[in-house]
Amino acid sequence: MSVADLTTPPVTSTYTKTSSRLHSPQLSLSSTRLSVHFSRSPRPNPRAQNFKITCSVNQAPSPVAVQTEEAKNKSECFGVFCQTYDLKAEEETKSWKKLINVAVSGAAGMISNHLLFKLASGEVFGPDQPIALKLLGSERSFQALEGVAMELEDSLYPLLREVSIGINPYEVFEDVEWALLIGAKPRGPGMERAGLLDINGQIFAEQGKALNAVASRNVKVIVVGNPCNTNALICLKNAPNIPAKNFHALTRLDENRAKCQLALKAGVFYDKVSNMTIWGNHSTTQVPDFLNARINGLPVKEVIKDHKWLEEEFTEKVQKRGGVLIQKWGRSSAASTAVSIADAMKSLVTPTPEGDWFSSGVYTSGNPYGIAQDIVFSMPCRSKGDGDYELVKDVTFDEYLLKRIAKSEAELLAEKRCVAHLTGEGVAFCDLPEDTMLPGEM
Repeated sequence: MSVADLTTPPVTSTYTKTSSRLHSPQLSLSSTRLSVHFSRSPRPNPRAQNFKITCSVNQAPSPVAVQTEEAKNKSECFGVFCQTYDLKAEEETKSWKKLINVAVSGAAGMISNHLLFKLASGEVFGPDQPIALKLLGSERSFQALEGVAMELEDSLYPLLREVSIGINPYEVFEDVEWALLIGAKPRGPGMERAGLLDINGQIFAEQGKALNAVASRNVKVIVVGNPCNTNALICLKNAPNIPAKNFHALTRLDENRAKCQLALKAGVFYDKVSNMTIWGNHSTTQVPDFLNARINGLPVKEVIKDHKWLEEEFTEKVQKRGGVLIQKWGRSSAASTAVSIADAMKSLVTPTPEGDWFSSGVYTSGNPYGIAQDIVFSMPCRSKGDGDYELVKDVTFDEYLLKRIAKSEAELLAEKRCVAHLTGEGVAFCDLPEDTMLPGEM
């Protein structure tokens, strides 16, 4: 095992690249040995230029060095991801697409622990799409990130060709085409929602700046960390060179929960439920829309005659589903959240079935519904499968639905005022109407 070490003192952040495609490789091949020599000139980083890269490459046996305490603390890359492959060299890979770069923040957490293996397996992008995973953590979670990379290595996914781990977003986000921003601080005892907005808002402001500096200009960003709507707004405001339309706040789990509850009430399997919209904020003001939803192609209100249940119990069940799960299991919904992230991504890379749509928290500027401009609001979307989307115009509103939407809209406008210092809009002023925290924020 040989280790190539590139450092610039002093070290203030750590970035480890475990890659099957090394930068500037110069290969020397023989029947018994693979050797890789490379150099890497990092892109200038306005926030943190000092970093360390280490990479190990499987070679002919070499003397085993005594591991010092200092060596234990060094980051390591993971054998198979450090080697160089030509994806066109083997018959089975000749038809594969170009490698796609996906960054995941909070990569050592439980949601990511479920999601990363879905991404690596080809479930999201398909069986001919090789993938590079770039995992962002913190100093505290860095050892756990190494463990995650080891598990990915041991899983032998053919499509997984690169894994990188680091704590500096300006390095991890370099050239990424997808950024899944999961990591966020949970709400602690006694913390006001305004405090959570400020603390997490600072995280997403910094990540927005990093994406703006080094990511692909067409990167698609899905914000999961709560409060996700306003965090997505903060992120996009700090990334002016990336289209605002490319930023999403995850409301797909709410949509999935709503479909499940309608299916249970109607006595059908949940694949019979379509056209389900979650309007508004990912909070207890969210609006599961039963007016436009359909069951077996029929309007929900024609199938479920108990309209009182729809207006009262159904909405509450969707809003409080996460809290009930925590009471039952003692932890928040990690696996189903990971599934909903994968669903949200697939909805953008797969053409939407004719007549159907999906929910996503997106930028409201230019929306056809009269919802306030310049916030991130969950609305019905369709996609041609090219990563882009359009808002659905053929939806119906009644007084009940409009009243609920207006309440969620008012809450998001209040949250926006609360983070004005993070979006470049002046002094923040918090006048949040009420505490609408979802259980998962705690």
